[in-house]
Amino acid sequence: MALPVMLKAALPAVPGLNQLPGIKKTGGALPDLTLERNDVRVERSEVDRYAAVCGFPRKDVAPVPYLHMLAFPLHMQLMTDAAFPFPAIGSVHLENSITQHRPVAIGETVSLSLKADNLRASTKGRAWDMNVTGTVGDEVVWESVSTYLRVGKGDKEKGDPGTSFTSIEAKGPVWSVPENIGRTYGAVSGDRNPIHLYPLTAKALGFPRHIAHGMWSKARCVAALENRLPDHVRVEVGFKKPIFLPGKARFGAEANPAGWDFALVNPKSGAPHLLGRTTAL
Repeated sequence: MALPVMLKAALPAVPGLNQLPGIKKTGGALPDLTLERNDVRVERSEVDRYAAVCGFPRKDVAPVPYLHMLAFPLHMQLMTDAAFPFPAIGSVHLENSITQHRPVAIGETVSLSLKADNLRASTKGRAWDMNVTGTVGDEVVWESVSTYLRVGKGDKEKGDPGTSFTSIEAKGPVWSVPENIGRTYGAVSGDRNPIHLYPLTAKALGFPRHIAHGMWSKARCVAALENRLPDHVRVEVGFKKPIFLPGKARFGAEANPAGWDFALVNPKSGAPHLLGRTTAL
């Protein structure tokens, strides 16, 4: 997040200021807005920076999750809009699904659009989806759905997002996740949420220390599977327990008839940080 956007995102969390018109969040309906970011060139230098942070090899196409980074400014633009009913900071990223209809080559120009919908009650509060479509010309090449939760009064009769993933026993390598991964991924992605940066900034928002980005965790898992994925693929994850920094996480993957089930877990307790699956299209 650029500094002005980060400040705008933080204002609804400041007592007193959060009651002012244009800042106060009402918890009402989602706005009927479609935001666009047009003609974004997929640059070699930016893709290489992202690939290096997330563990992808250097190739002539963008990694499967890369366009999420290009769409992230739209996420923040919408969630900091005065009409959006929930604060950006404090909203929990529960799930992310990415559908790659074909790889996007270095040098191609992509247009992205975003719309929020499907506001619903869950067991822990209210959830909604942020839907992104990426196009090259008139061709849809990439889509994503990010499900967010605003913790609050829940409804025990409603479904709980993030429960549809297969839990597997992770038997793969243990990754050391460095203390600065939130800052390095934030510099590449633009997501400089304070919970990812430093112990002090995370503690101010209720965390014992800073945590890794969920989308970095997803990208790191996709990178581990990258040479086994087809060009036309869907990758879905549910984010579970955060990875506190510095930390360690064990990766595992098992083939299924449609693709792969995978997991990232605490190597000591086995508690999942992330559960996911891939599906060949």
